[in-house]
Amino acid sequence: MKRLIKWINILILMILFLELREEFQRGEWSFNDPRGEKGTQPLVMRGGDPYIRALMRTISASEANVSQPYSVLYGGEHVWNLSDHPNRCVPIVAGPNVGNCTTAAGRYQFINTTWYNKARRYHPQPWQLFWWNNYSFEPQYQDAVVYAWLSDPQAWGMDISQELRQGKVDQVLRRLSGTWTSLGYGIETNSMTRYLPGIYQRILQEELQQR
Repeated sequence: MKRLIKWINILILMILFLELREEFQRGEWSFNDPRGEKGTQPLVMRGGDPYIRALMRTISASEANVSQPYSVLYGGEHVWNLSDHPNRCVPIVAGPNVGNCTTAAGRYQFINTTWYNKARRYHPQPWQLFWWNNYSFEPQYQDAVVYAWLSDPQAWGMDISQELRQGKVDQVLRRLSGTWTSLGYGIETNSMTRYLPGIYQRILQEELQQR
């Protein structure tokens, strides 16, 4: 009987080890910073400027640092219907806006009004029925809208790609911090903020190698 119990315990330990190894290989575990870098996983979108792609992954490291960022709401809950922006207002529990609620959702934590505003301009495949437009919030469209937005010099008053090529990462993050407040610079910070320039450089090397 003792021998049987011993083998059962060994089997349980082996199963646990295999599960932990699988999580590590998927990127669920990271030891580079206090929270890990789950939000830096590759984009669903294919192709494009590696400097902008690296910036997008850096933004999501701060805004949606979870293993499934495209479906996450503010606060950590996930939604699975992404045919449109979830438009669910979740109470804010930290930062300067405590007491309000936010509709922030997805990899780039778009609030509903920002999503509809930018999707009207940048969404590659809006669906239209008479006078009604729908902008799918599926992962590839979240990426496409943000990529087009960041690539538009008129939207930011600077050519972001060119600035990044010149090594001006801090200046770019500062410019974007008015939109994505977790990027810091006196607006709002989190445990990832101070790591972002270094995270960007690491991700950029990954993106350049994949060209």
